Amino acid sequence: MVEANWDRDTLRALADEGNETALDRLADLADARADLAELSELLDEGSERAGHLLTRRAVERGDLLALQRISDAGCDEAGEAPARLLAQRG
Repeated sequence: MVEANWDRDTLRALADEGNETALDRLADLADARADLAELSELLDEGSERAGHLLTRRAVERGDLLALQRISDAGCDEAGEAPARLLAQRG
């Protein structure tokens, strides 16, 4: 089995070279660790997967402000979620 640190370092190197699959895998690893700061950084780097994962977490919490920030960062999914949440509570 590959060591997690080595695996992450390799994924980071690949992501830095523009590999979107590696960027998405980094998002999955950050999500597994509940590392929201890293997920946010990955979203800023253009990871749609990170946006999806952050959106899922914000919806679970009902955090409309977080959804707005995620949407502003370019995640369309997060832009649609507040309307659904508000409709459920209305």
